[in-house]
Amino acid sequence: MIALASDHGGFRLKEEIKEYLREKGFQVKDFGTDGEGSVDYPDFAWRATKAVAGGECQKGILICGTGIGMSITANKVRGIRAALCHDSFSARMAREHNDAQVLCLGQRVVGTGLALDLVRIWLESNFTGGRHCSRVEKIEQYEKEK
Repeated sequence: MIALASDHGGFRLKEEIKEYLREKGFQVKDFGTDGEGSVDYPDFAWRATKAVAGGECQKGILICGTGIGMSITANKVRGIRAALCHDSFSARMAREHNDAQVLCLGQRVVGTGLALDLVRIWLESNFTGGRHCSRVEKIEQYEKEK
């Protein structure tokens, strides 16, 4: 199950991604928003990332105007590693090196075609482990010190 959420600035792209994911056979849980009326992105990012952190969803995709607000909010949730990506290399590395469970995108930054490609790459990539394990473990350790 993939958690999906946006604010008003990412609503149209969220709907495109939702359709794409369903066409590819993924189950999606949409945490909103449900339109382009102004809303506060932290409310939607929080709900979706809590579902990922709690195991209800395996991964999450968050969209706002730039992706920045969603990324900042998502990374406040204990156990979440969210990556803001604008290019295919970053999307792949977010999974392979950082084991990011949440992908953040900016509707006003990337077009639909690129966004769908980033989603595909991110979903097809896997954590490579090895030397990256100790780095991810350090992040988890720092988080426990909060």
